[in-house]
Amino acid sequence: MLSSFIIALREGLEAALIVGILIAYISRTGKSQFRPYIWGGTAVAIVASLALGAFLTFTSAELSDTGEEIFAGVTSLVTVGFVTWMVFWMKRTARSLRNDLTEKMELAIRTGPLALAGAAFFAVIREGLEASLFVYSNFKSVADPFKSTIGLVAGFAVAITLGYLIYKSSIKLNLSKFFTYTGVGLVIVAAGVLSYGVHEFQELGVLPGPDAFAWDVTAILPKDSLVAGILAGTVGFDTTTSWLQLAIYAVYLLAVLVPYLSKERSKTLVNA
Repeated sequence: MLSSFIIALREGLEAALIVGILIAYISRTGKSQFRPYIWGGTAVAIVASLALGAFLTFTSAELSDTGEEIFAGVTSLVTVGFVTWMVFWMKRTARSLRNDLTEKMELAIRTGPLALAGAAFFAVIREGLEASLFVYSNFKSVADPFKSTIGLVAGFAVAITLGYLIYKSSIKLNLSKFFTYTGVGLVIVAAGVLSYGVHEFQELGVLPGPDAFAWDVTAILPKDSLVAGILAGTVGFDTTTSWLQLAIYAVYLLAVLVPYLSKERSKTLVNA
């Protein structure tokens, strides 16, 4: 539940801020007549993101057991790669996001209404597609999809509320710290998704050591228990974890969090 909440909060607020910046720009420049095109492009982006989620769910449901394992494993790896790139991208561009979007809006307005809708679509679709991929992969690795759905809905609700309040200047939020902290949360969730993908490839025989467990605590902590579900949804914990899963989980966290959190890296990205 917590992992899906973090995903929805992070991606939802990014999308809400982008839409808020676009709406504020056309309002400030006296071009409010173009507002429907912004909402239209945003709506199409949301529908496309939902369609991707539905496609992933439908496709995996129609596959054989082996095909589903391959599909889930490959999707997990793609998701982890995409999310890793995105957290660094946002860290690098967060300070210049408003200026970048403003420049694109100026060009789109000069080109025409459809270009304006396209600018809104492409600005939002990136967040939507990432959210769809991440949510699908995360749902495959958690024990209780119902609670994860609650977390997802709650995360989007909070994100939309925060985005609206920021747009209205009702609250001040340190976005740099927000995206840093939620970025760490996404990296931890991504490590769990990566571990799940490794498990799927081990089950297929592509990777070795499926029965070489670093721990097997199912006797005292069943997979469908509340505690196991919370741990799986927050830090990617699995009651039966192989040494290979554990090693890749740890290496990924170390390889990503060290450069992501380093002060030297942060200064370089800000000045870039």
